[in-house]
Amino acid sequence: MPPLSTNPASAGVRPEPGSVTPSLPLGSSAVVYCEGQFGEQDGKTANGLVRHSEKYQVLSVIDSRQAGVDAGMFLDGAANGIPVLATLTEAVAHAGYVPDYLICGVAPADGLLSAAQRVVLLDGIARGMHIINGLHEFLNDDAEFVAARILAGVTITDIRRPKEKKDLHLFSGRIFDVTCPRIAVLGTDGSIGKRTTATLLTRALNAQGINAVMVGTGQTTLIQGGKYGVALDALVPQFCSGEVEAQVVAAFEGEDPDVIVVEGQGALSHPAYLTSAHILRGSRPAGVVVQHAPKRKTLGDFPMVPMPTAASEVALIEAFADTKVIGITINHEFMSDDEIDAAIDEHELEIGVPATDPLTRPLGGLVDMVLLAFPELEASLVPSGR
Repeated sequence: MPPLSTNPASAGVRPEPGSVTPSLPLGSSAVVYCEGQFGEQDGKTANGLVRHSEKYQVLSVIDSRQAGVDAGMFLDGAANGIPVLATLTEAVAHAGYVPDYLICGVAPADGLLSAAQRVVLLDGIARGMHIINGLHEFLNDDAEFVAARILAGVTITDIRRPKEKKDLHLFSGRIFDVTCPRIAVLGTDGSIGKRTTATLLTRALNAQGINAVMVGTGQTTLIQGGKYGVALDALVPQFCSGEVEAQVVAAFEGEDPDVIVVEGQGALSHPAYLTSAHILRGSRPAGVVVQHAPKRKTLGDFPMVPMPTAASEVALIEAFADTKVIGITINHEFMSDDEIDAAIDEHELEIGVPATDPLTRPLGGLVDMVLLAFPELEASLVPSGR
């Protein structure tokens, strides 16, 4: 379908046909495709982009199941002006021009595209949109997508494609030269809110004058525009802890931060994912925040496996690594406000560390959690910050 018009902010900006790295400016417009999954665990990439994006101006989300709602209101009860629409045609019409990017916002466990999803992404290419793909299936290796990309003169970026092995890092011990505290945000399951909590924690610390830098470990953080990070689950395991270490060292040397927040992946107890182990080994955090969903009965993508308790995950983490859990953060799915309060109190009493829900309670609770564990950071607080 021919474009309605080009984006006035980026008119005339088109990469070479063979390019796979977008060169458009920060703030380029984007539509996020998340058919049937927005607000769900497998829609976590779309969910994250609606809540936070340093790189793209998100214009709309595509999910016919939730069409007509405001994305922010649907996720968090606060409108953000990003509509959920039924089709790509509606998204282009809503924008009034062809947006720069179509971002694949679904994140299924197998990391593969369905036939229906392929059709929509190919439609985006035909309209002149660049594709951002966070799946394990690399579209630049797919003959149909490559042909479409060349014909349209756009780019496809496979976020999870790792660097050449010669450019990957083994664990080197350079982490011992990082003198600021590292805080890893781990959890009891995948898609439980670790990235959101890590983002909110980093933002809250900076707002109080504490120079905090986040290191991402998944594809969504990289799509959001995170400066430091690696798609950890796409790497050969031998390089995982080394790549985490390398990103933490780069953040330390590049930003001179007071604290580094490391995004978690999966769960240390999870039978299908080992990424939490590599994060603990590679970043060697002095403190860990554990994200937990009290109402979740089984693991999200593995209903045959019961959820661990927060207490059991804390014990496992502290037995596995030389670290301390400094707080519990609650994922409030399926919980009333009174149940959230009760869960916060129960976890504080049982585990003996502060607890909060970052999305429904003041972010000062996250800051207090960190200051209790690392009182030396109080010297960095802005005078009006407390």
